[in-house]
Amino acid sequence: MASLHRRGFLAAGAGLGLALSLPSLPASATTHDRLMRRTLDRVTDPEGTTLAEVATPVGDGYRLLSSGPGWPIQVREELVAADPGRDERRTALTAFVQFTDTHVVDVQSPVRFEYTHPVLGTGAHRPQEALAQIGASALVQRVNALRAGPVTGRGLDFVMTTGDNTDNHEQIELDWLMAILNGGAVTPNTGDPSGFEGVQNCGSELYWQPESHMADRYKTEAGFPHLPGFLEAAIAEFTAPGLDIPWYCTIGNHDNTPAGTLPAGSLTEAFTGDRKIMFAEGEAAEQAAAAQADPDQVGELPEEVERKQQVDTSSSTTLVSTVTPDERRAPFDTEGFVAAHLDGANTGPGPVGHGFTEDNADGTDCFYTFTIAEGVTGVSLDTTTLAGLANGSIGKHQFDWLEQTLRAASSTYYDLLGRRQTQDVTDELFILFSHHTSDTMDNPLPDSRRPGEVRYIGGILVGMLKRYPNVLAWVNGHTHANTVRAHTSDRPERGFWEINTASHIDHPQLARCIELVDNRDGTMSLFTTLLEAESPYRVDHGDFSPAGLASLYRELSLNDIHADAANLGSEVDRNVELLVAAER
Repeated sequence: MASLHRRGFLAAGAGLGLALSLPSLPASATTHDRLMRRTLDRVTDPEGTTLAEVATPVGDGYRLLSSGPGWPIQVREELVAADPGRDERRTALTAFVQFTDTHVVDVQSPVRFEYTHPVLGTGAHRPQEALAQIGASALVQRVNALRAGPVTGRGLDFVMTTGDNTDNHEQIELDWLMAILNGGAVTPNTGDPSGFEGVQNCGSELYWQPESHMADRYKTEAGFPHLPGFLEAAIAEFTAPGLDIPWYCTIGNHDNTPAGTLPAGSLTEAFTGDRKIMFAEGEAAEQAAAAQADPDQVGELPEEVERKQQVDTSSSTTLVSTVTPDERRAPFDTEGFVAAHLDGANTGPGPVGHGFTEDNADGTDCFYTFTIAEGVTGVSLDTTTLAGLANGSIGKHQFDWLEQTLRAASSTYYDLLGRRQTQDVTDELFILFSHHTSDTMDNPLPDSRRPGEVRYIGGILVGMLKRYPNVLAWVNGHTHANTVRAHTSDRPERGFWEINTASHIDHPQLARCIELVDNRDGTMSLFTTLLEAESPYRVDHGDFSPAGLASLYRELSLNDIHADAANLGSEVDRNVELLVAAER
């Protein structure tokens, strides 16, 4: 077999396809028009992606969505220059889709901290979150309809979910996730089977009360509508089609700790209890926020949370409601998360385990490798810690395993002093996946799965990766924003790309298709195209069909009072071609 490092990489793959026949541009054409023309000349089929059209806000106040012009491909050459003739030579090696931060959420769970949203902002409460399950299913439908990479036309090989698949690591959330990805009936309701028992009908002006005429904060500040019947529709059963292609999973902080921030094992009995804090203000809200975000106070919850059974419901600062207990809300541990993926009933389109194997079964080591394509290996990392806080880090055991994996398949690498080393092995290309980004791997807390183990921050991991020229890219989530970063080096072959994609719970609710091609000129390209869910941009507010609810999910996220337009990223963080040196 031919050598599979980046030097002269030869592999079979789909070709470019025929260029589109397009009319000439007028002299008045804008720079965007010209970039779009160049983009459409280069791609096989832009339909169904943000290369063709993009959801665009219309109006002032409470905004609706309409179809707007697509985003062109921006060429990024921070690592290596692009040859103008590369499109005619390129060969597709793989095409896959990244889902991230879907946050399949039980919005009626007793262990949620919605009342901290004025302090913490988005993430504590979202007006659209009751529709998270049907919104995630609409994203699956988009992938099924797309079928191939828009640039190369190569069929999609798999989907990778890069963490925060669930929101509060409850068993029912994990069950919903499996049904959404594999196909099946989904009833996004817990507690009382006949009605809603969450903050959105508790009568507090702190939240959007869709079925009440109350002048709540979301109506007065952002013009949210009055929608009778919304909550009943949100918890109604629907049928998820499931993915048509294999999928893999990477674990995130929300998948293994309460609220994604508290130490594992916190509030276990409260999950299946009958008391839920609907509203709290002042010191109670501030203490609960600090318990999730401050390393010095992590897990130190206020008395209102620790003693929910005894809280005085007549308190002027805390409102606690009695809700229907539900054993399905019991939290799973990391071992249970892996076990759900290994369960044959959850195989769906495959593979068995969705990347996890029996080596991961005890939940201690949730990292693995898998074959992306001939000569291309995927590495899924676990950057979470069970000690709490949202950000991550990587333990020494996993760090050493990763370096050994890279070194065993690299004919050339650099030692700690920067000296070039060679060995007689067949090279592999590597694409890494994790939940956290390099910048959000700064969590100082230890992990109880390996007590006393040294934990490394993201900068140390980046430094190690630069020593292995066959590392092409690191794909991740967590920030809920689109950011594409070049990790440069004094030697072009030692650089790699970090590709961070926005969430599918917060605006702008995007996934990303990534296509790897060999340009046959000493370079490779990673084309990264953003994807929207398969749902109309606008429907009547009384349309509670699955498509109508998926459309409303996107509209509500746009208008969330905590929505951040910066999550879209700049033009060079969206649809981009990332050049990387292949002279390895």
